[in-house]
Amino acid sequence: MDTFKAHLDKFISINEEEYISVLSFFEVLEVKKKHNLMLDGEICKSMYFVVKGCLRKFFVNEKGVEHTTEFAIENWWITDTFAYERQIPSDFCIQAVERSTILVINFQAQEELLRKHPLMERYFRMIYQRAYAASERRIRFLYEMSREELYTHFSTQYPEFIQRIPQYLIASFLGFTPEYLSEIRAKLRS
Repeated sequence: MDTFKAHLDKFISINEEEYISVLSFFEVLEVKKKHNLMLDGEICKSMYFVVKGCLRKFFVNEKGVEHTTEFAIENWWITDTFAYERQIPSDFCIQAVERSTILVINFQAQEELLRKHPLMERYFRMIYQRAYAASERRIRFLYEMSREELYTHFSTQYPEFIQRIPQYLIASFLGFTPEYLSEIRAKLRS
């Protein structure tokens, strides 16, 4: 779990003893590809930190089409923040895109963690600020960019996603059909 310690060190300073205590609030899970961590309608009880692998958050519309709204790779967090903070049923699913190693913390454990280690409040505030800023930018890009520009921007900003994530999931995230994404890719290659 040295990767989690290195990640924390980017935001806060904690010594080894504090880190061991912080880590004790988490459960380590190894999950297989396509494993569902949370399904639509379940109470969102946990947040997930990706140590290794990739997770995605998605919903299924009334026509049965999946729409991916978020990915999380190494050193990223994922949850349904709205449902997690309120401890209510989620409208999303969270699934492993790859075989993954994750740290899981439930709401009650996180509350106790924050009481015992107030510095973690700063850490989570900074994480939420970054996530909120990224969400704001994504919304703006969806309004301002053409579909081709959106794909080009995404593939330039996150080349590791293009290599690791199946094309149909990237299309879902960008709001395209897989066929349309294939057309854009073919056009850009020619």
